[in-house]
Amino acid sequence: VPMVAPGNVQVHVINSTLAKVHWDPVPIKTVRGHLQGYKVYYWKVQSLSRRSRRHVEKKILTFRGNKTFGMLPGLEPYSSYKLNVRVVNGKGEGPASPDKAFKTPEGVPSSPSFLKITNPTLDSLTLEWGSPTHPNGVLISYILKFQPINNTHELGPLVEIRIPANESSMILKNLNYSTRYKFYFNAQTSVGSGSQITEEAVTIMDE
Repeated sequence: VPMVAPGNVQVHVINSTLAKVHWDPVPIKTVRGHLQGYKVYYWKVQSLSRRSRRHVEKKILTFRGNKTFGMLPGLEPYSSYKLNVRVVNGKGEGPASPDKAFKTPEGVPSSPSFLKITNPTLDSLTLEWGSPTHPNGVLISYILKFQPINNTHELGPLVEIRIPANESSMILKNLNYSTRYKFYFNAQTSVGSGSQITEEAVTIMDE
């Protein structure tokens, strides 16, 4: 098998899901056989928004021939990773380069996990929601937009409310009685807004 590991491994983080890794080629006499390529082993150490450590699954990408760089797609935003590089010949892999740590920046969050609307009264509705399964960063707020829908399914004026990220419910007051409302709800990190979920609910006709 090859005798030495690739040197001078560098990682350039391009965005929250993509990084580029560079390495110096090994001297050809240390390959001890036909150079087939380089393998990059990489794994997520932990998410930076959730401190849960789980089973670490190593991923491997093979770059054929005498390439000295490769792209690592499909990374998770706002996470810390490690990688190493090995040279490959017909017999197998050489030793791993020292582990190189890198972090991906924040991305936009996934949609809130649920939005439930309960306790209708003449002029209020209660909203409850769950935080995104993948925050992909530090949540800074939720954005609630809503508008009335009349009997001919025309949409009325849109109202927008910003809600602190640590809230998980609110009572929406001063609504019209016996009116159907459409709600749009999403979460935000400093990068931007995630995908929204929609829901409809009706205030009651009379007590």
